[in-house]
Amino acid sequence: MNKQSGTTTDKAPQKITRNVSVAVIGAGTAGQNSFRQASKIKDDVVIINEGFWTTTCVAVGCMPSKLLIAAADRAHDANHSGDFGVHATVKIDGKQVMQRVRDERSRFASYIKKEVDSWPDHKKIDGRAHINEQGLIEVNDELIAAEQIIVATGSSPFIPDGWADKLGDTMLTSDSVFELTDLPKSMAVVGAGAIGLELAQAFTRLGVEVTLLNRVKQVAGLKDNDINQKAIECLSHELTMHLGSKITDVGQKVNKDTQTAFIEYEDSAGESRQWQGDCVLVATGRRNNIKQLGVENLGVELDDKNRPKNLSKKTGQIGESNVYIVGDANAHIPLLHVASDEGYSAGNMVCENTEDAYIRPPATPFSIVFCSPQIVNVGMSLPEIQKDPELEFVIGRVSFDNQGRSRVMGVNCGLLHIYACKKTDRILGASLVGPDAEYIGHILATAITNDLSIKDMLDTPFYHPTILEGLRTALRDVQDKMEIPYQSQDAQEDNF
Repeated sequence: MNKQSGTTTDKAPQKITRNVSVAVIGAGTAGQNSFRQASKIKDDVVIINEGFWTTTCVAVGCMPSKLLIAAADRAHDANHSGDFGVHATVKIDGKQVMQRVRDERSRFASYIKKEVDSWPDHKKIDGRAHINEQGLIEVNDELIAAEQIIVATGSSPFIPDGWADKLGDTMLTSDSVFELTDLPKSMAVVGAGAIGLELAQAFTRLGVEVTLLNRVKQVAGLKDNDINQKAIECLSHELTMHLGSKITDVGQKVNKDTQTAFIEYEDSAGESRQWQGDCVLVATGRRNNIKQLGVENLGVELDDKNRPKNLSKKTGQIGESNVYIVGDANAHIPLLHVASDEGYSAGNMVCENTEDAYIRPPATPFSIVFCSPQIVNVGMSLPEIQKDPELEFVIGRVSFDNQGRSRVMGVNCGLLHIYACKKTDRILGASLVGPDAEYIGHILATAITNDLSIKDMLDTPFYHPTILEGLRTALRDVQDKMEIPYQSQDAQEDNF
């Protein structure tokens, strides 16, 4: 996988055992793409990896979390069908839920394993890599000299200092939560980013008593205050959230054969409180795995957050060196599609004349949180736009609270803001919480990528009745405001 951080062994090899054109360190999404592309041109390419030879997405990320969400959504729909005149009694089998998550995860992983197994054995090295002071790669009993090095060592969950010892077996992370064989009765989730929100809501819908804590009054990293407040409003219908809380201590209490986790914290009003329950899911973000790899011996400088300096966002190349840091390892945009593109580009760069190599252009910034309602950010954020004194912009908006199809489906909670440039008639970015947000987000990302104007967008068909008609309403609001300053009143929905 991508847990390559480590130190040298006591008996480091003294003589170079192998010379290669390209060495890839890490076999996640970025590393595998780099290896595939480089191997098309060079025969002497090696890939070094410690841990599982699949990807973060398949093993502990996107796929198992979506499997859990799928089960949670089934339970939620059945439990909340009474408004439609459909009454059901739901029995949730926690063991079966978690077993399906692991079974389907194994199925996805088998496809990757099949490809990895097809690679020549002499090109795969299973072990922990370290780069020594001479810039050589130490792994197992080998000392490898590489003309080009691609670092794709991924990321790991961030755990605040001391928490692992204090919480012991009651602590979970996104790397361990899917190994649960049954659903707990109660859980605290610390962190309201994408991972925290998705898992907190999923476990809540599956009958777990969940309490979500976050140190700021913000969810999903939303930077548009109106969208953030709307997201909190929508999610609060289901989730017990204590936002703006300061955790002062964590630990566990052992009573005979049982262990109980506890969290002591100050709520947003400054009142001291305590939570107790079965387990604590620490969802306080992820950090890249390069701190102990020895990249400084390759001339790579890291900032105070362990992010590489002089990084090319197109290729992952560090300055003019022969070192590339791609995927989650560079902490630029830790998303699978970005890691895939960076790995592809780096794999081409290291083997081609750099002028002829095909480099995928940087993707339009795009993120999705798969809670319900979904949260999406596309393009420039509102603070980024506001910082540019040259940009004259308007904000088109639509509420999904009374949007036709949304009410029909009983998913009518949400708000969309589209940020558009008055001078160019182009979309700068958007922020959204609402139903079908993943599809609205893709349309907006396509529009930004292909430089479509607001008129171009409105000239396309919007079928009735669909949730996507809400996008048209927001675009019309943009068009109406191109000649007047932004005002905060709701745009009128017109698709009934």
